[in-house]
Amino acid sequence: MGKQEGARRGADRGFVGFGFGPIQTGLMLFEAVQSGSFARYTVAEVDQSLVDAVRANGNAVTINVAGLDGVQAHRLSGIRLCNPGVAADREELIASIGESEEMATAVPSVAMYSAGGDASIAAMLAEAGGPGLPRIVYTAENDNFAAEKLERDVGARLAGGRPANLQILNTVIGKMSGVISSEGEMRELGLSPLVPGFQKCVLVEEFNKILISRVTLPGFVRGIRVFEEKDDLLPFEEAKLYGHNAIHALLGFLARLRGYTVMSDIRQDRALLDFGRQAFTEESGVSLVRKHGRGASADPLFTPRGWSAYAEDLLQRMTNPWLHDRVARIIRDPVRKLGWNDRFFGTMRLALRQGVHPRLMAVGAAAALVCLQEQEKDRSGPRELLSRVWGNEASGDLQEACIQLVVESLEKLPEWTA
Repeated sequence: MGKQEGARRGADRGFVGFGFGPIQTGLMLFEAVQSGSFARYTVAEVDQSLVDAVRANGNAVTINVAGLDGVQAHRLSGIRLCNPGVAADREELIASIGESEEMATAVPSVAMYSAGGDASIAAMLAEAGGPGLPRIVYTAENDNFAAEKLERDVGARLAGGRPANLQILNTVIGKMSGVISSEGEMRELGLSPLVPGFQKCVLVEEFNKILISRVTLPGFVRGIRVFEEKDDLLPFEEAKLYGHNAIHALLGFLARLRGYTVMSDIRQDRALLDFGRQAFTEESGVSLVRKHGRGASADPLFTPRGWSAYAEDLLQRMTNPWLHDRVARIIRDPVRKLGWNDRFFGTMRLALRQGVHPRLMAVGAAAALVCLQEQEKDRSGPRELLSRVWGNEASGDLQEACIQLVVESLEKLPEWTA
């Protein structure tokens, strides 16, 4: 398809989503609607009560978008939800996939790609495949190799082993979002429910600078134009995990010790905000700039000035009072966040390899460790508990260095306690 033909087909384009959570509704679907490039929107969703509610509302939903100066409600119309576990709905989804140029997965994990047998995402993509129109799929799951895993799962169901005319793209999504299901909280914040009478609302920030793999299908013109293509996403994936995610978690676990309930409380705590800024720039930032800032082709993000601007923007967004981001959401699942390859120790190991002493990140890790001890009522020492969390993942000389940093940091935690 040439560029002119792609542009001419804009009014006939279809968009298909898999999963109807906040990233699908507040990012992928929202940007598809905002683009004006699509005539049809079909979404696979296994929650039948949600499917029924949206259909009863005339195939329309409302999402809440938080800017730095307030929240705006946006109504999205013409959204057809189908449950792939229902035979008639599955057939409708297959037909929509075959007729749609752009699709997006936004499900809890990459394990969902092949879950559900013939009703799975991989099965439906494989069945609707063939030599038809070129199509792309954005994978929004939190996995650096989501696209490769979905392509593998689809290919396993095809005789040729590879889907024709279909390119599956990785993404780096720094957009903060959530679902609020408390009627009192929704009323207090003045938020619109997803559909009237449904005790659930989607609240997302307005940020939409999403990075994606470069599209290589000949002549393909994306309908969602705001996404930015990159030849190599790995540096930006590391910036997301070791920058955005790491500092978000550090601030969250220290905010818990302060007794805060929402992340915006941090704005009034100069010491904590400055601590997060210092960790962001002097540990995470310096390490990533040293690793990815070399060479003429290095992205401006990986310069001291570029990283400082990135950090300042994120600190404002993380503590946006209109987003009403709860500390409890940020610190959930401390076992995962303390993983050997996750935000705390992944960042600390990166820093150590780049000649940076991650003493501030270690304080965040210590705060997360204390949270885990309290949740699990585990009196084990830090070495025993971290060894259990890491399992067989941890190896090498950095293991002892990381443990020692946390042990030293535990002594500093009383100064952060409310």
